[in-house]
Amino acid sequence: MWDYSEKVIEHYRNPRNVGKIDNADAIGVAGSLACGDQLKIYLKIKNNIVVDAKFQTFGCGSAVASSSILTEMIIGKTLDEVRKITNKDIADQLGGLPPEKMHCSVMGHEALEDALKNYDDYMDLDELRAEPVKEKIICQCFGVTENQIWEAIKVNGLKTVEEVTNFTKAGGACGRCKDVIKDIIETYYNKLEKEEHEASTLSPAQKILKISKVIETQIAAELQKDGGDITLVDIDGSKVYVKLRGKCSGCKNAMMTLKGFVENTLRETVDKNIEVIEVE
Repeated sequence: MWDYSEKVIEHYRNPRNVGKIDNADAIGVAGSLACGDQLKIYLKIKNNIVVDAKFQTFGCGSAVASSSILTEMIIGKTLDEVRKITNKDIADQLGGLPPEKMHCSVMGHEALEDALKNYDDYMDLDELRAEPVKEKIICQCFGVTENQIWEAIKVNGLKTVEEVTNFTKAGGACGRCKDVIKDIIETYYNKLEKEEHEASTLSPAQKILKISKVIETQIAAELQKDGGDITLVDIDGSKVYVKLRGKCSGCKNAMMTLKGFVENTLRETVDKNIEVIEVE
């Protein structure tokens, strides 16, 4: 018998925001009825803020609770804030989930990602015309892609095939993909170890050049999609001083969100010890 938190039980017995939004601005789907769990989430978006969210799910109590808490987490949040929510955040808000049920929080995160992608596609006509990118499916039984497994490993620090199965269901049926999952895990941690080694051996000049390149080619390009921008002011060791501009330049919370995105990106690509400091 699994041990559930009081919050999981409460949201299962009294789920919030159940149903559908007829004129939803975005709809996301994750899971499959053929596999036992499916979630559909509806978003109403106004002025870049999620003003309403509802869900319909077919699954266990953990799936209901994860979907319910997720709608509460995103209503009233900006799209920038919503994009930063992970499956770990969903589980943490519920007071934790049994390892065997973590895939329910992953399903909630995937449905949310699908809704946001559909919204972005709708808002961007050029993207609508583009040829869709086909993701490589690793687990044919549950339709789990390589990107989904990679993201689950990255966000949750998964190190075994069993953990990946608990979080994504991949490998939980016929098991023929378990060797591939193991290879993905090894590839991820080899890549991580290589990046950490490279970061630790960079000279001060190389580190400055790499920070500048990441800000110019990755961070600035991403912020400019939403009308924001970034200016590199100074670099002092692991402290990076930047000026941030966004749609809500006078809103402290919005700017903190931009700062967090910049800091996380630099930590992942350059040095995990980087601290981003915002200047006026």
